[in-house]
Amino acid sequence: MSASVFDHPLLGALLGDDELAAHFQIEAEIDAMLRFEIALADVEERFGVVSAGTGQALHLATRSFRPDLDALRQATRRDGLCVPEFIRQLRAATGKAHAADVHFGATSQDVIDTALVLRLKSVLDELEKRLGHLVTAFEQLDDRFGNHALMGQTRMQQALPIRCADRIAAWRGPVQSVLGALPELRRRVLRLQFGGPVGTLHQLGDKGPDISAALADALELADGGCWHTDRAPLAEYADWLSRITGALGKVGQDIALMAQNDTGMVRLTGGGGSSAMPHKQNPIAAETLVAIARFNATLISGMHQALVHENERSGSAWTLEWMVLPQMTIATGSALRLAQDLTVSIEEMGE
Repeated sequence: MSASVFDHPLLGALLGDDELAAHFQIEAEIDAMLRFEIALADVEERFGVVSAGTGQALHLATRSFRPDLDALRQATRRDGLCVPEFIRQLRAATGKAHAADVHFGATSQDVIDTALVLRLKSVLDELEKRLGHLVTAFEQLDDRFGNHALMGQTRMQQALPIRCADRIAAWRGPVQSVLGALPELRRRVLRLQFGGPVGTLHQLGDKGPDISAALADALELADGGCWHTDRAPLAEYADWLSRITGALGKVGQDIALMAQNDTGMVRLTGGGGSSAMPHKQNPIAAETLVAIARFNATLISGMHQALVHENERSGSAWTLEWMVLPQMTIATGSALRLAQDLTVSIEEMGE
């Protein structure tokens, strides 16, 4: 049994997304944290702020480094996050000669936020691919049924005749819009987090800005300065996710209505069965798209609550992000998968 529908042994088949969920597994998070620490050691050695050989020592150590997950779990319960224990283990693996140079000038939030951004880079690549496939699916739907007649509906009442192409265009437009917003979203979100304990990189002195720029370059991220308390880009990412699921929820709602027996304006293959009424074919994918749209619309308020970071760094607002953002991401991936399946399942549309 699971408390989350996304990894529930049964509901996960409907609502989960293994490919996107993998980016939020502990293995992916640790790999991203190690990328940050290795790149940091390499760059700081180049600038002479840590001892020579630190980068090589860390590279060698991480080849066989496997953190003690039980210890990380207990430390997280105590410290509120795993980084202090993670760094302790990493320093021990690196050896006494360079232990003090590992993580030099950084803070826990630098590691965790940058590790998140590194994984979101892959997440955005996958979502972009799925959005592109869905636009193509809508175009193919238009090719098949665009010239068919359809009765337009306003306020749930018959209005004036339209073509199926008109309704498909209403589905495709918002998807193309969120796809078009992606380059600017990448620019805003895919930024290095590097500020040190209070966001000033004070341990690095006047070399701080140059080290930050070099570290961002090494990790193929933008050098956007310290954003410990400026969470607007992550809120924008969450807004973007909700725009996707909202657009797909409209598609699902329309198709569920069009598939009603007394409407019969769309015929689907492979509908869901009923335990009591064998004649039924329930529009499961369409209904689920509506549910996911409402789910993300509900969670978006949590990301806006998390914009309130007190003073130089916050614990409570940060924790709220961890609770909300992975669920919104996985839900969006699931919605795109279901929308693709739904468009393919349309056997007939209009008349």
